[in-house]
Amino acid sequence: MKSRAAVLFEPNTKLEICDVDLSEPKRGEVCVQLKAAGVCHTDYSVMKGLLNAPLPAILGHEGAGIVVAIGEGVSNIKVGDHVIPLWRLSCGECELCKKRRPALCPVGSEIRSSGRMSDGQSRFRFKEKEIFHFAGVSSFSNFTVIPEGAVLKIPKDIPFELAALIGCSVITGVGSVMNAADVSSDSSIAVFGAGGVGVNVIQGAVLAGAKEIIAIDQFDSRLEQAKAFGATKLINSKINDPVSMIREITDQRGVDFAFEAVGLSVTIQQAFDSLAKTGKTIVIGIPSNDTHISISAVPLVFEERTITGSLYGSAAPKLDIPNMIKLYEDGKLNLDSLLTDRYPLEEINEAYDAMIKGKSLRSVIVF
Repeated sequence: MKSRAAVLFEPNTKLEICDVDLSEPKRGEVCVQLKAAGVCHTDYSVMKGLLNAPLPAILGHEGAGIVVAIGEGVSNIKVGDHVIPLWRLSCGECELCKKRRPALCPVGSEIRSSGRMSDGQSRFRFKEKEIFHFAGVSSFSNFTVIPEGAVLKIPKDIPFELAALIGCSVITGVGSVMNAADVSSDSSIAVFGAGGVGVNVIQGAVLAGAKEIIAIDQFDSRLEQAKAFGATKLINSKINDPVSMIREITDQRGVDFAFEAVGLSVTIQQAFDSLAKTGKTIVIGIPSNDTHISISAVPLVFEERTITGSLYGSAAPKLDIPNMIKLYEDGKLNLDSLLTDRYPLEEINEAYDAMIKGKSLRSVIVF
């Protein structure tokens, strides 16, 4: 079948809109007609050559759509189901899956690094040339083929545009608070980066009852949005030193938790430097290939600070996403304000320009 897709042929080039060929789903796979796809910074990092991925590829890992065909052996998903793609496939059987850490499953790492399905082949072609999958999803295509284990059935009454956001930015941000930190009503937190993921960290902190939520960003527009989502203090890092400002806000104590949602060595360092004694830095921003950090070992011992990473909100998506949908339905999770812009596929490069310039919080491609 034919599908309209945005293809990245080489790093540091724009996405090209092409009509690609898509083969039928094979055993254990489903074909999804995407209705919405989230515009996420991780895809931009691949576009700029900062994050490795097999090319040429159809990017996009955040989306929602309808199952239109199923392969042999598929039992838990049927045609007509509304689904969210999960960009980290998991086997459900390995040690990490059994520990409720499916995002770290080796199966998900393999499909991401190879850009192919389990049989070693891609389902996409363009003029007979192989086009790779991205993160096993490739949501920047009107139709895509995904392993059955990497799709999650969702209620049919939730709008596709909002459901798409849950699959990455919401579960990454909210999940990191729920799963990677022990935030309580006595906690103070700092969030470095108030974009689509950062504001969801803020939402998670509000749900956890944090007493102080400090948002740090270089765009005033994003800081104002962070305030609307529950931030109690705002710091523009373009004109202020965030570490000294955090110390001032907390009477020199520092914060209990610092969430880094940018993926840069400088902001990771700042997040660590802003901690109180026994404080914890959680890095959730996706770093580029050559990102390294250098921190003093002294506060690790004498102040018992810690630093860790959190992938996919350290979540079990098939358990956590339904809970987040329930929070949205109960009015406790704000998805409507999170979505700021909609673009047709043909304007996907403009969508990324707006994201980088801080003009949008979270936007989606609508098919």
